[in-house]
Amino acid sequence: MDKIATDRYVTGSEPIALWVVPVGDFGGVARHVLDAATTGIPGWRIVVLAPPGAFIDACHVAGVPTIAAAFGPEHGLLRSVATLRRATSRLRPTVVHTHLAYADIAAGIAFATRRGPKLVSTEHGISGDPSLYQRSGLHSVLMTRAHSLRLRSFAGVIAVSHSTSEQIRKRWRPPGRLPIEVIPNGVNPEPRESSELRPGLRIATLSRLSHEKRLKSTLEAFAELHRREPTATLTVAGEGPDRAALVDVCTDLGINEAVEFSGFVDSRELLRRTDVIVQLSAWENCSYTLLDALAAGVGVVATPVGGNPEMLGSSGLVASDDPRIIADALLAQAREPILRPTLPSDWPSRAQMTAAIAGFYERVER
Repeated sequence: MDKIATDRYVTGSEPIALWVVPVGDFGGVARHVLDAATTGIPGWRIVVLAPPGAFIDACHVAGVPTIAAAFGPEHGLLRSVATLRRATSRLRPTVVHTHLAYADIAAGIAFATRRGPKLVSTEHGISGDPSLYQRSGLHSVLMTRAHSLRLRSFAGVIAVSHSTSEQIRKRWRPPGRLPIEVIPNGVNPEPRESSELRPGLRIATLSRLSHEKRLKSTLEAFAELHRREPTATLTVAGEGPDRAALVDVCTDLGINEAVEFSGFVDSRELLRRTDVIVQLSAWENCSYTLLDALAAGVGVVATPVGGNPEMLGSSGLVASDDPRIIADALLAQAREPILRPTLPSDWPSRAQMTAAIAGFYERVER
């Protein structure tokens, strides 16, 4: 633990909220934390604890107070718990706010038998299918039990969608007294300028390349679209364990030349050169990919799962696995922008999201 780094945040009149993230990569949860930290929680100082990596680097660039320390799966649970205890001992935060299951459980262990700060978690990724994110049925049962136990030490939980809130209650059976509040990921509309639009039909998907994103179905739908529109292209943005298998699928479908696996990209840059985002995931809670597309006026075709209907309504949702029906939806939105779904008028901005978090902190402090 860097004592100098922690000492810098001890002084000041505003209470500290220590935001704890167990991953170094920059993904959707890191985006959420960075958005909140740069926007600011009214009346609070945010300090981010995470392992070294791209996420902490992005926080440094943005001027967000950080502690880069041994925390997360690669450092082991015992060491992570010790890191969290040392950080809270130095900072004396009023709230420890955890993100992702590893941090949730580490905090539950760290303060299960001792007095400490108020514990709050934001749940970003709980699925209606217990096996979707777990290695086995046994692991799923153990994780469910671990969450049920750790929630006994928590003062409150934030869910990023109503679907997420329902799954928390259904799967983890939290104490009846525990406040659970829905605060969706905030996004600011950033419409594209007409000069950024170029001729051609450009489809993109942006996600982790793993089984729950159902990218094989995306490739099959694009193959049908490409058969009708030979100049169409697909950008598959992101990295993950299924990349090699997906490249093989492209070979089998004969679409290699029309599909680009771009790896990690700047999402805003990708949206500037995209007509329609397609996301056929088995489950989503509150997808930043879809939110950013809606905010930018880009078309969206997605599955009606989890929190997707809360941001899309019925527009842009495809319940069928038939590649022809998915291709129809992609073509319609690419050719007729008026058919594209729009961000709900009451969807929170980043500032409204952080104001809601501040209000939640005040309530759990009482």
